[in-house]
Amino acid sequence: MLKKTILTFAFLLILTTFYGFNARMDLPETGGPVLNNVEPPTNWLLPQGSYVISAYDDLFRSISEQEGHDWRLMSAIAYHESRFIPDLTSRSGARGLMQIMPSVARQFDVPTESIADPEINVRLANKLMTKLIAMLRFPSGTSSEDRMSILLASYNGGIGHINDARRLARHYGENPNSWEVVARYLKLKADPAYYECEVVKCGRFTGSGQTLAYVSDVIGRYNKYCRIAKR
Repeated sequence: MLKKTILTFAFLLILTTFYGFNARMDLPETGGPVLNNVEPPTNWLLPQGSYVISAYDDLFRSISEQEGHDWRLMSAIAYHESRFIPDLTSRSGARGLMQIMPSVARQFDVPTESIADPEINVRLANKLMTKLIAMLRFPSGTSSEDRMSILLASYNGGIGHINDARRLARHYGENPNSWEVVARYLKLKADPAYYECEVVKCGRFTGSGQTLAYVSDVIGRYNKYCRIAKR
């Protein structure tokens, strides 16, 4: 009887071990919840001297490729947002490598207490970029430079204010897909003569200086990363 009990226990232990080591964590498809009752993600940190941009190179490359974005651009954003410090929290409540706000996590059905995790944080940023691109609806003739600049401005300043600037540009007969034009109207959104216009939906905007500097800095760093790292 004792021998049979021992053999049964051994069999169960082997079975549990086998399935534990061969368990597969399926990541959701684009557009669905980012995380739903899965195990904590892998530690993506690379050792010193084995990376080009940051210790999170593999993480950025893997997730960005899945989502269709350039990992070097996402890394440039992370540098500006956090200097690659994963547990950074801003006074406004933004957290992690990409400084994700709790409101963004809620958009993708992710628990707000999870957003500081590097893998979840970077995946949320990529999904947010995908969503912003869909909302911006650039026509086919829009240059890559204008697309990237307007997209980064939306990530930093909020797509509501960026679309206000684009509506103002269209209202005054100018190109709403030109970053030069959009940037000018974004600055004018601090003037009541413009933010009280009937086409403006999000009101006054006083953060244009910060947003314009953000776009310039991130693109400059992205260009640097493109010189030192392959896609």
